Amino acid sequence: MTDTPSSDQRPLAARMARAKFRSWHRGTREADYMIGGFYDRYHATWTEAELAWFEALLDEDDVDVMAWALGSAAPPEHLAGDLLTAMQKLDYVEIPR
Repeated sequence: MTDTPSSDQRPLAARMARAKFRSWHRGTREADYMIGGFYDRYHATWTEAELAWFEALLDEDDVDVMAWALGSAAPPEHLAGDLLTAMQKLDYVEIPR
């Protein structure tokens, strides 16, 4: 049996690449734009802790993430904070034409 490294043990670049893929392949176009667009807009300045927050967000269901971003549901305590507030602005979503 091969041990796979946890997200903390993988190089930051590999974690970022995985987060980008996961953020743009959510299952619905709306979630892809919201979560993928957020990743594209903000990831370049993220610290390792902020990336860990985003990885935790990616583990959640799309319906919940979208409800938190739209402000129609309260987020769990471990996801509340400045990054979710940035996501709630929705000023990062660019819909390709």
